[in-house]
Amino acid sequence: MERGLVATHLNIQAGECIKVKGKVLPEAKGFAVNVGKDCSNLVLHFNPRFDSHGDVNVIVCNSMEDGMWGTEERETDFPFQQGDKTEICISFDTAEVTVKLAGDKEIMFPNRLGLKNIEYLSVEGAFAIKAIKFS
Repeated sequence: MERGLVATHLNIQAGECIKVKGKVLPEAKGFAVNVGKDCSNLVLHFNPRFDSHGDVNVIVCNSMEDGMWGTEERETDFPFQQGDKTEICISFDTAEVTVKLAGDKEIMFPNRLGLKNIEYLSVEGAFAIKAIKFS
């Protein structure tokens, strides 16, 4: 997947939100938002797939520890449309990560790494970023 924005040396604390606003590209097969300690230690790999890796209209969530992927979790309630603007808000605590999407949809994923702060953010694939806000 084509890498886009990468931000390091962040200090996002539990309860704070990473808000990513942008537009899914019209020809999108998928995109991903990754947050964690660094590129080898991700508390969340959030990967909406329109038609990618054998998945159609599925959100795949996973974690990575020391470069090794964990067990994927899949969400089939798929609120994304190719060519549409969207907003993704990621917050966390020591137990889980919460992803809030348009239409009041929430996806919960366990904080498998037990991170107390997020230092790394990357956005990759067919997603044009319009704004990123930390609050």
